[in-house]
Amino acid sequence: MQLVPNPQAIRAAYPAELKTIMSIAEARRTRAWLAPWKHLAPEATPLWSLPKLAAQLGLGAVWVKDESKRSALGSFKALGAPAALSRLVLREHPAWDASGVLRGDYRAKLNGLVVISATDGNHGRALAAAAQSAGVRCVIVLHQHVSAEREHAIAAFGAEIVRIEGNYDDSVSHAAQLAEANGWRVVSDTSYPGYEEIPRDVMQGYGALVDELAEQGTEPFSHVLLQGGVGGMAAGVASYLWEQWGAQRPIFIVVEPQQADCLLQSALNGVASKATGSVDSVMAGLACGETSPLAWRFLAPTVDFFLTIEDQQAVDAMRLLAHGAMGDVPIVSGESGAAGLAGVLALALDQAFRARVGLGPEARVLVVNTEGATAPSVYQQLAGRSAEEVLLAQQRWQTT
Repeated sequence: MQLVPNPQAIRAAYPAELKTIMSIAEARRTRAWLAPWKHLAPEATPLWSLPKLAAQLGLGAVWVKDESKRSALGSFKALGAPAALSRLVLREHPAWDASGVLRGDYRAKLNGLVVISATDGNHGRALAAAAQSAGVRCVIVLHQHVSAEREHAIAAFGAEIVRIEGNYDDSVSHAAQLAEANGWRVVSDTSYPGYEEIPRDVMQGYGALVDELAEQGTEPFSHVLLQGGVGGMAAGVASYLWEQWGAQRPIFIVVEPQQADCLLQSALNGVASKATGSVDSVMAGLACGETSPLAWRFLAPTVDFFLTIEDQQAVDAMRLLAHGAMGDVPIVSGESGAAGLAGVLALALDQAFRARVGLGPEARVLVVNTEGATAPSVYQQLAGRSAEEVLLAQQRWQTT
């Protein structure tokens, strides 16, 4: 476990140059035209309070924004990929209705469009579902560490699967090569030189989950812990809260696997960098070796600390949530979904770390449960309960 402060972090108003890329106004616009999509829940995802865990840790409050309930697709990625696909289509057909793209209104006119992406699972599943809704052909590139269970979930939405050796970053390169050779369109959640517009659209889609927080009646958070990966989700959430609160923004802490520490390395090097470890992690959605340069433009000035955790810490957090922490609500949280809470536990239980990041009795901490049981058999093995058992326990908890 390693905690690294970010010397580039600042406290100031949200810069105008970043606002032209991502903004609250665009997040709300995206949320409005995504809302009718059949694969999204019609209501906001829950914001669970964990008061007993907070008391045990000596914190003022711990809140969990539960994206496992965003969609039957199982993760927050259900906001990013459809947003990017829709914006891609609308840039070429600006007179079309935004919600109509995912409703399939233009299916006949889009039958020549092919989209492709690499994925660790959740982004590819969301893109496949969005493409199926719109009537677009979809190709998904999977690396050797993506489970057959996740592959089948993607293929169920009609996507064509391409398997390669190597890791996530190798699959990103392969997808770009196939797109170039065949004239397909890459819809990726990571940027690279010459490719930023669509990753921006993906990140802007994630702002919808933050937009809901203002309607859920919470006071400002003092600390927000966000999963790493290539940095897209963290950038989408942090940019919104930075614009909203300006210099009074929360303390942002990014959590990533110890062996996939590309964002922590970016903080050490001062530029978007690569991970130093093997990258492979039980936190499959965070097993990324290269920082998205576009995401880093937002993370460099906003994230105060970067924290790496071990796989077992994420598994322990999964189990704690599944069984209801000390009588708090049971929550279905997948391997990557539990990383934020794992970070809270790691920091709060280490006196030196908690002092460095300012986790005291007044701290109001937000974590995002980014996924549910997207690989059900893996979830049950790691959490010690099936997702169905956890949801039944959750229902019982709500009625007592």
